[in-house]
Formats: sequence, structure tokens, C-alpha cells
Amino acid sequence: MFEKEIDWIHSRRNRTTTTRNLVSLLLLFFAVVFMLTISPRNAHAQIVGEIEVTIPFQFHAGNAKLPAGKYIIHPLDNTDQTTMEISSADGSTSALFEIRDAEVNSAPPKTELIFDKYGKRYFLAKLFDEANPNGSRVLESRYEKMVSQETAEAQTHVAGHHRGQKG
Repeated sequence: MFEKEIDWIHSRRNRTTTTRNLVSLLLLFFAVVFMLTISPRNAHAQIVGEIEVTIPFQFHAGNAKLPAGKYIIHPLDNTDQTTMEISSADGSTSALFEIRDAEVNSAPPKTELIFDKYGKRYFLAKLFDEANPNGSRVLESRYEKMVSQETAEAQTHVAGHHRGQKG
């Protein structure tokens, strides 16, 4: 009789332990799901591949001042897409600039670059791929911040296309 009571106690403990483990596992699952739903999503640099563009005016990209002309823009590194490179088509001029995620309400019909204009100065501000509302915004340089305090802002859009496509 005493052995039956001990067996009953052991089986009761095993069920309680199993139930506790199951509850703990469920709580952990719900905590992970909750954290995934509230955490910010990074969709770094929505620009894929190389973009060719002809820019009809002198402009600034990052900390560099570049002349009007034909340019190629691409992410510097495919794994950490926070830096892009812009280089002239002939390879004589290039600059690096940092980017962050940007979003528009409606996807642009064509690949485009958006420039902020202060007086007669143009600053590369955003890049969007055709039919994609997620793009990249260029971080402001110290010079752009200084100029933006002195002059009213306007925006200019310049169409581009992916390298190898006619646009």
C-alpha cells in the first residue's frame, strides 16, 4: 500500500512538471511572437543593382560636390546596405554617401532620384526604384544642414534606369 502512494506521488509530480514545462514553453512562444510584431523592420536600401542617370546640374552627394553628367549609383556592399557609391560614367569622379530607409505613399512609375534644392545648390536626398514605395534617403551632410538653414527648400526629380535597360 505504501508503494502505491509513492507511485501516485511520483506520477502526480511528473504531470505537474510536464504541465509547468508546457506552460513555460507557451509563454516563451507568445513572448517571441510579441517581440517580433513590435520590433522595427529594416528594409535597407531598396535599390537593387546599378542605376544610370544623367544629372543636368552640379550637385552634392554626401560630402562631395559633383559636376553635371552621367552617373552610375549602386550599393557599396550587398550585406550592409547603408552606404552607396555614385561615380561618373567615365570613372573620373566618385563619392560615397550614407543612406537610411525612406518610404513614399505611392510607388514611383520610374526609377528616380530626388534632390533638395536650396537657392542654386542641389543635394541628392532620396532614391527610389521603379514601382517600389520603399527606397533610400541620403543622410544630410553638415554643409547641407548649414545651407538649409539659410535658404528655402524645393525638390527636383531626375529619372534614372537600371544599367542595361533603356530608359
